[in-house]
Amino acid sequence: MNEIRWEDPFCGEGNSCFRLGTDTTGNAYIAIAGEEDTPLTDSRDALRRMILDIKAGKADHLL
Repeated sequence: MNEIRWEDPFCGEGNSCFRLGTDTTGNAYIAIAGEEDTPLTDSRDALRRMILDIKAGKADHLL
């Protein structure tokens, strides 16, 4: 896998922070801050995980 360049965490009033990143070939990634070693690369998986986190109260600042 190419090295991922992570942006600063996006945090709001919720319980978790998300980070967005890109690699040298332009692919995009999303991960929960602190869990960058397991980023999501598929938009379906990213959306599913984000919805589950919102339902679990981990990402209420995104609503």
